[in-house]
Amino acid sequence: METLEQIKSRAEAAVPGARLELIRNDAPSAQHSLLVDNEHAFAVAKFLRDDAQLRLDYCSNATGVDWPEAELTEKFKVTKLVDGVEKEVEEVKKTKRPAYLEAVYHLYSMALKHGPVILRLRTEDRGDKNHLPSLTLLWRSCEFQEREIFDLYGIVFDGHPDLRRILMWDEFKDFPMRKDYVEPDDYEYEPTPHDDVLAKVKQHREAEAKA
Repeated sequence: METLEQIKSRAEAAVPGARLELIRNDAPSAQHSLLVDNEHAFAVAKFLRDDAQLRLDYCSNATGVDWPEAELTEKFKVTKLVDGVEKEVEEVKKTKRPAYLEAVYHLYSMALKHGPVILRLRTEDRGDKNHLPSLTLLWRSCEFQEREIFDLYGIVFDGHPDLRRILMWDEFKDFPMRKDYVEPDDYEYEPTPHDDVLAKVKQHREAEAKA
């Protein structure tokens, strides 16, 4: 199979205006990925599926990632004059990374027996600008997995044929897989109450009675 750099170049040539970025993974698996802009994401994904050299006809896994706002620290070396002598010193630059959500797709070719190619889509933020294009029309295996991401992370997939909760009950609020999720203490709609849940409900009701 081609390298990600080659796939990136051919996808950008095939889809005018598409912007792809190679995201490196420094873990031992070294599974690098391609981040695609949302406007051209569906067209790029279709290219990956239909291109004769790639034929990525199967999405094995689609998952969400929550990236809260964070302060990033970058270390770099500069040459400075110290006590009249030029020395190389280390400086630190701190920047703020805005919060966003991602959907990550692992793509394989059953026809050509290769993969994965990992495709990433990124929301503008974790609030109202939390929409991404659905890829279910290209890979039917994405249907339930995008519903799970919607349910647990709050990403809205535009164009999904049946976007509704799949694990949590309809009355449930919030998104349990977000990193700032706070577990409720009342579980008003808990469909299968367990002992620890019932203990929390009792404490909640006692607190309400005293208020």
